[in-house]
Amino acid sequence: MLRLAALLSLAAMQADAAVVHFCWQGENGYTMTGRMEFPDPLLNESLITEAEVTAFHITGYRDGVALGSWDMADRTETTTWYLRYMPRIMEFPVGGLVPGPFDQGWNADGNVMDCGNPGFGFNAGNYAQDFCVNGTWVEESGMPPPTPFYAMTNPPPTPDCSGPMMLSKGLRNF
Repeated sequence: MLRLAALLSLAAMQADAAVVHFCWQGENGYTMTGRMEFPDPLLNESLITEAEVTAFHITGYRDGVALGSWDMADRTETTTWYLRYMPRIMEFPVGGLVPGPFDQGWNADGNVMDCGNPGFGFNAGNYAQDFCVNGTWVEESGMPPPTPFYAMTNPPPTPDCSGPMMLSKGLRNF
């Protein structure tokens, strides 16, 4: 009976999670796919941070070949982990859209060299949006800071981000 109650409780918690996917396109064939979960009631908030995220996973690619991945479950005391997300419009703010010195740091700080070896990380700050692979900044992956970075409701169809973005629940007008 206790096992059944625990399973029902777990199912209820999972049902209350908002799930978003994203696909980032960098330069020179670099892309990243990801998945994030947070409590469903936060869908109407203007901004959430890493403190509200309950699950997060990213995988980086070059020309469709996986370079590495990172999951927030693997973070340690020294892992760079800061995230800003605007659920109402399904967008990760970049290029200084939110106050503070950083926009995104997903296992990669502002120098984009602290992702571990082996390791993978992503950073979006005031210089660029770019990758860290095996402890090394991959400058050629970089995009200009203000390049929009949107989330979607469905997983990307391919690692190269070439499929249509399926935005819903958002208020974005194109």
